[in-house]
Parts: sequence; structure tokens; C-alpha cells
Amino acid sequence: MQHSTVDIAPSPLGLAWFRIAIVYLIAGIALGIVMGATQQFAMRPVHAHLNLLGWTTGALAGLFYLFFPRAAHSRLGKAHFLLHNLGVPVMMGALALVLTGNTAVVPVLIAGEMTTAAGVLVFALNMVVNVKAAPAAAMPTRMQAA
Repeated sequence: MQHSTVDIAPSPLGLAWFRIAIVYLIAGIALGIVMGATQQFAMRPVHAHLNLLGWTTGALAGLFYLFFPRAAHSRLGKAHFLLHNLGVPVMMGALALVLTGNTAVVPVLIAGEMTTAAGVLVFALNMVVNVKAAPAAAMPTRMQAA
């Protein structure tokens, strides 16, 4: 019995989101391990944001861009990736400093938050502009012939 498959090539942007999501996951898990080992939990908000804004949001964005290649190939898709992945590290670094008492970096924290929020708004706009309903027969699928 011979099987053949037709694969749709994944979008580079979808794969980039998965790659960066893994980096955030490793950072979030590493921070969690350090907090647990030292019993110092001041960085809980950083840990949570790395895992939610980094790993979870990044992986979900990766899935979105794999399923909607038109959105992935748009300038909005690229802007979303850039804004999110500039904003989150700046926000996390500044938040870590604020949590250790350095309130002088609050403006940097706000800039990181606003950059990340702008990325979310660009993502929403990308969905509205580039995701259109298509008939089921027109949707690309992975097919197996028996």
C-alpha cells in the first residue's frame, strides 16, 4: 500500500514565532527554577509574563501565521513580530529592575509595555485585514491518498 502526501510549506514567519517562543519558554522555565531553588520569588511577574507573553502568545501567533499565510506574508505580520519581540524583552528587563527597587527605569518599562501593546493592535488589524473566510473546499489541507 502506497501513501502519498501533499504538504503545504510552512510560512517563515510562523516558524520564526515558534523559534522565539521556545527562547521565551527556556527563559521562563530557567527563571522559575532559579526562584524555586533560592526561594526568592520577587521575579514572579517576570516569570509569568515570559511564559504568557513570550511562550504562549508566541506559539499561538506561530500557529495563526501557519494557518493564515496571507497574514504571514503581509507587512502587518512582520510589524507584529518586530513590535512584540522588541517590546517584551524591554518590558521584562525593566520590570525585573523595578521589582528590585530601581524605579528610575519605569519610563523604559512603559515604553516596553506600549511597544508590546502596539504589536497586539497590529496583530488584531492584521486579522481584520488579511483573514477572510474561504469555502472549505478552497482551504489547503494535508491529504493522504490510500
